[in-house]
Parts: sequence; C-alpha cells; structure tokens
Amino acid sequence: MAEQQEQERHAAPQTPDDALGYEHARDALLEVVRQLENGGTSLEESLALWERGEQLAKVCQRWLDGARARLDAALAAEEESESGE
Repeated sequence: MAEQQEQERHAAPQTPDDALGYEHARDALLEVVRQLENGGTSLEESLALWERGEQLAKVCQRWLDGARARLDAALAAEEESESGE
C-alpha cells in the first residue's frame, strides 16, 4: 500500500487537457495554428498560443500512442492465436 502511494505521488500531474478526447484536442490545436498563422497578436499572446499548442499536441500524441499500443496488442494476440492452432 505504501508503495502504491509513493508511485501516485511521483505520477505525472493531471491536467484539464488529460480529459480531452483526441478529436477535441486536434480541433483545438488546429484553431491555435490558425490564430498563429493569421498573426496580429502580440508577442506575449503568440507565446501563450504556442505553449497551448504544445500542450494540445502532447495530448494528441498520447492518444495516438495509446491507439498504436492497442493495435499492436491486438495484432500480437491474433498472431499468437494463429500460431497456437
């Protein structure tokens, strides 16, 4: 039990972005890119948009990595069942 509490203390902090689905994060990222490309923002606003974009890109990457892991596991299970027959 103490070990589990220790792991939880060192786990990455949860952010509101962690609750975003892939499509929502992707759409928000596209909006950030659109705003940056349009320009007309101050340096401070541009930096804030860039940081937001980086956060959203990480959320999208986590979703894609999770999907890849699920696909790899499914393919491995399928290969294992075929070789066991």
